[in-house]
Amino acid sequence: MYRVQRKVVLVAINIIAIACFILVSLFLLPKKNSSLFSVHTFIVILIVFLAIVFWGNWLRTSLLAFVRRHTLERGETVILNDFIDRLRFCYSLEDFYTAVADVLEKQGDCSVILVDRVKNYTLYNSPNRLSTSEEVKDKLDQYFTETWRDGFFYFDKHIGVTTNYRKSRGFFMCYDKQHLYVFCRYTRLFDVSVYKRLYEEYKRFISRTRTIAELSEISATTKEWEQLAITQQSFLPQKIPDIPKLKIATYFRPLVNVSGDYFSILPIDPAKTLLMLGDVSGKGLPAALIMGLVMNTVKIIEDKEDLVGVLHAIDKAIKGMHLQDKYTVLFLSIVDTEKMRIRYINASMSDPIILSPSPDGYRIKPLTSNASLIGILDVGDVTVAEKRLFRGDTILMATDGVSEVMDDSGVELGDTDIYKKTLMAGATKSPQQMVDDIVDLIWKYNGDKKLHDDVTMMIAKVGY
Repeated sequence: MYRVQRKVVLVAINIIAIACFILVSLFLLPKKNSSLFSVHTFIVILIVFLAIVFWGNWLRTSLLAFVRRHTLERGETVILNDFIDRLRFCYSLEDFYTAVADVLEKQGDCSVILVDRVKNYTLYNSPNRLSTSEEVKDKLDQYFTETWRDGFFYFDKHIGVTTNYRKSRGFFMCYDKQHLYVFCRYTRLFDVSVYKRLYEEYKRFISRTRTIAELSEISATTKEWEQLAITQQSFLPQKIPDIPKLKIATYFRPLVNVSGDYFSILPIDPAKTLLMLGDVSGKGLPAALIMGLVMNTVKIIEDKEDLVGVLHAIDKAIKGMHLQDKYTVLFLSIVDTEKMRIRYINASMSDPIILSPSPDGYRIKPLTSNASLIGILDVGDVTVAEKRLFRGDTILMATDGVSEVMDDSGVELGDTDIYKKTLMAGATKSPQQMVDDIVDLIWKYNGDKKLHDDVTMMIAKVGY
């Protein structure tokens, strides 16, 4: 109705304006026997034309406002307009349900059903006989499935789609598989132009609520991950213990909130200290769970000097989790500052070394692997390796996040001379200074870009 009356007003105003201009122009044009068309006459005609345009626009605006008031803003259509206005400020399904109850149900005596076709679940239905009818629900499920195209449609009293809105008994709107059914016996009285506006606002509402829901979920998840990261950090040593003749410094930087890297420093007696550093496969929650499991297993085991027993306990604990493809590499050692030796098991860690002073500088003594991956393969027989320690020896343990940092050309840091020179120079310094030098080198070598792995290291200096 509104669109028809609006078109009539526009056509009528244009016809009247053109007719007025023609009549005035004919009146002002010179007669057959009069003098030639003067500049004065032209100016008068131009003024008349501008006046007709001005008053025509004013009349058109006034008449369109009148038509709008008597169509969209009065009568039945005002109900849907009120619902559109309420829908603009709906930010949740609860807001939507309230708007439906206040406007469509109370003002319009309509019945409403909202269905999530992805889950095939009714989110809302008005508390009356029609919308709670199993027969109606079955028809909606049968006729309007998940594959129904987006848009707005009319349905008849048999709830079949009809193109004749005058015979409709309601309408429904489908956007992104969210179906809104509105049953109304006077649907024909709504101005048809209101449906497009209602559908556009319905689309915005669905998109808005989903965005808000996703942001809320992300916020909740972020808080959970932050709490998990705090919990995981509590597994790690909060303070480096004061150990005679053994100075230690560590560095731990997870790629994301939680990490699969871990380290432990557990004094056994004044001369013996258990040092452990490892890396769980993968990232995220599963890796963090394994990390916590390993740390707790080592912490509660009684005989920490039995490195083979500790290793088997870790292996058994990981396999007991039944997490597919989850394992750890680790370096497990006992540093004895009285007998000046290190006993260790290297379960596939690639980087542990001893930097030992010599007349020609420092020599690098690798602490080579002597065990397989833990938690996924058969550990088999493991032999504890042993090396002699000297005053001034520096033990370096690091995850592959250190040595595998790449420059722009794809060369790994661990393969470069600058890395070896940094280690040699750092061996003359305190453990913390050496850690700082390596960290600075990592960032410079990586070009201050985002790292691609957790970075964890432990440096222990013997005899000081």
